Amino acid sequence: MDSLTPKERSEIMARVRAKNTRPELRVRKLVFALGYRYRLHDRKLPGCPDLVFGRRRKVIFVHGCFWHRHKRCALARLPKSRLDFWLPKLEGNKSRDQRNRRALARRGWKVLTIWECQLRDAERLNDKIRRFLDAKR
Repeated sequence: MDSLTPKERSEIMARVRAKNTRPELRVRKLVFALGYRYRLHDRKLPGCPDLVFGRRRKVIFVHGCFWHRHKRCALARLPKSRLDFWLPKLEGNKSRDQRNRRALARRGWKVLTIWECQLRDAERLNDKIRRFLDAKR
């Protein structure tokens, strides 16, 4: 049973954003500080990637562990109520992410997914981003 009223739950869910989330803003700040420049949310590309590095043909997605079902992550726990709603929704997000990655790869793009839980270790994340963006194809 949900501990919140339907109205309270609705207000909380209405604040969930698809773009410019706190994790995404943190990644953008890190990438910019590393000296890389990017475009945001290119709707012409599958999945509308969060950061697009056009000349490098690379993109970065910043995923919330809950919404995109990060494997073996404590933040990806299932809700306690309305599993008949949440399971198909969350699994649908995961399968859509896989389709988008494949579509981008077919078009010659390299994809890096950064998970919300990886933001805890900024130094390690900096190294990961730098290796990804500096790698030659």
